[in-house]
Parts: sequence; C-alpha cells; structure tokens
Amino acid sequence: MFYVYFLKSCKNNDLYIGSTENIEKRLGLHNVGKVKSTKFYKTWKLLGSEIYSTRSEAVRREKFLKTGQ
Repeated sequence: MFYVYFLKSCKNNDLYIGSTENIEKRLGLHNVGKVKSTKFYKTWKLLGSEIYSTRSEAVRREKFLKTGQ
C-alpha cells in the first residue's frame, strides 16, 4: 500500500502534502528534521491520508494536490 499524507506544522500552521509507503516512518523523518523541505517548520502533525495500491497512483494524486493539474 502507498499513501498520500497531509501534515500541518505546529510551528506556523503550514500544510504539507507528500506520498510514502510508510506513514509513521515518514512522519518521524519530518519531525527530526531529515526532510529538507520541512525541517525548519517541525513539529508536524498528521491530518489525514489516502490509500493507493501503487506508488504511481499515490504520486499522481500528490502532484495533482500540489499543482491542481
């Protein structure tokens, strides 16, 4: 299973959308500063997620949510 996940920064209320195969591990990486695009806005809270059967479906949905295309 693959996921598109939605995070909210506890520091400045920014929203972040990403995709992963393991939400718990990925959230941990965001919260310890290992993700370049989010490290300055930690701590992150998981708002929700969507489940997909393939990585390509999850990435396609993530890109659509980020760009609207």
